[in-house]
Amino acid sequence: MRGRSWVLAVCLAAAGFGSVRAEDERPRPLPGARAAAAAPTGGATEGPLDYDPWQRVNRKVFTFNDKLDQWVLEPVAKGWDYVAPKPIERSIGNFFSNLRFPVNLMNNLLQGKAVDGAKTVGRFTVNTLLGVGGFLDPASDLGLGPKEEDFGQTLGVWGVPSGPYLVLPVLGPSTVRDAPGLAVDSAASITPFFIDAWILAGAQVVDVINTRARFLEAVTEAKEASLDYYAFVRSAYLQRRQALIEDRTEPLPERTPTYEDSELYTVP
Repeated sequence: MRGRSWVLAVCLAAAGFGSVRAEDERPRPLPGARAAAAAPTGGATEGPLDYDPWQRVNRKVFTFNDKLDQWVLEPVAKGWDYVAPKPIERSIGNFFSNLRFPVNLMNNLLQGKAVDGAKTVGRFTVNTLLGVGGFLDPASDLGLGPKEEDFGQTLGVWGVPSGPYLVLPVLGPSTVRDAPGLAVDSAASITPFFIDAWILAGAQVVDVINTRARFLEAVTEAKEASLDYYAFVRSAYLQRRQALIEDRTEPLPERTPTYEDSELYTVP
C-alpha cells in the first residue's frame, strides 16, 4: 500500500514462516521436502514445484534472513511472548487480519468468487461492529471464516505460471509471479489514505513481532526436524501456494504458520 514501509515484514521471512504445516501442533516436512533436502545443490533433480534455478543466490539471501531473525526479531518476539498473554496475541492478529479486507475483497472478485467476496464483506462488517473493531472474531462463529486472497493467487488462478522460486531479502520466500503481487496488494489497501505513514509503520512492526511470537515453538521445531531447512521451507511454501490457488486449503491448527498470512508474505 502507498506510504507503507517495508519494515512491515522486518525479518519475518527469516525463519521461513509458513514453512511449517502441523498435525497435533508438531511441524513435520511436507511430502517431498526431505527428498528436496537430499537433492544436489544445483537442483537438477527437482520437480516442477521446486523449480529453483537461482538456488545459489537464494540460499545466501535465505541465510541472511535467518540470521537477521535470530539476532533481531526472535529475541524481541520472545520478550513479547513473555509479557503478552496468548489471548492478547490472538486478538492483535485478528485486528491486523481484519485490515486486509480490501485486499481480500479485490482478489476474490478478480478471481470471479462473488460468493466469497460477499462473505468477505460480511466477515469484515461483523468483526468490525461486533468484534470490537476486529480484535475479536465473532464472524467465524457465524460461518464467515477467513477467506484470504492475494494478487499472486489471482495470477495463479488466471493461469500465470509461478516461475522460478525466489527468496527476497527480509520478505522471504516468493516466486517470480508472487513477488510483484505484493505491490498490487499494497496499492489495494486503503489504510495509508487514512493513517500517517509513521504510525502505520509502527503498527506493522507490532504486527510482525506479535506474529513471530505466536509461532516461536513451531519455527524452532521445524528447524530441528528438517534435514535442510532451506529445502523444507521451499517445498512447503510452493506446495502451500499451489494449494491456495486450487482452494484446497483447510483451517490449520492454532500456532501453525500459514502463507497467506499473513501476516507474513502478503501486504495488508
